[in-house]
Amino acid sequence: MNDQIITVTRKTTESEIKVELDFSGLAPDYRSKIHTPAPFFSHMLEHIAWRSGVTLSVDIALDQFFLTHVVCEDLGITLGKAAREYILRHKPDGATGYGDGIGIIDEAKASCAVSFEERAYFGFDASAITLPVSTEGFHSEDLSTFLEGFCQGAMCTLHLDLEKGVNGHHIWEAAFRAFGIALGRAFYLDENRKNMSAGVAGSVQFTIE
Repeated sequence: MNDQIITVTRKTTESEIKVELDFSGLAPDYRSKIHTPAPFFSHMLEHIAWRSGVTLSVDIALDQFFLTHVVCEDLGITLGKAAREYILRHKPDGATGYGDGIGIIDEAKASCAVSFEERAYFGFDASAITLPVSTEGFHSEDLSTFLEGFCQGAMCTLHLDLEKGVNGHHIWEAAFRAFGIALGRAFYLDENRKNMSAGVAGSVQFTIE
């Protein structure tokens, strides 16, 4: 098993999603590894890879219907599973498990924080701006659905605040930059945090009888 590569495939009657995270460094051709049926969504995923420093490979096969909600939700869940697996697998190596980041581009600004504590919660606040219904033909609600799906798959807490912005492209670009930075910090291996969890409660254990 290569601990630097995490591969997760999720298959339903609607889609088959394959995600690979390669932590050996950002590949020079990283963009060519992201395949989705929506160019703008692929562009947002590029920001996650670029800002986290992790090569992200995505392959999506759909049934007869192309539904943006299905693409975003299913990919979010699958990517979240892969991220969670890396954190769990590298806990003995000091995987930090939490991080935050600020993303900016021109007039747009967003902040994001993530913590892998086996608690699935997505906090989303866009009250400071007027969020377009769609951008580049892609629904804003589907982009937030992707992040909510990530939380479900990763069993993590994720907060995203869209603080400034007028141009829809810039708003979401700032958001995904912030998310990528937060993820990169959560993935960071800290020698001083070996076998430590993101929260003081430690690892979650259930007993079922």
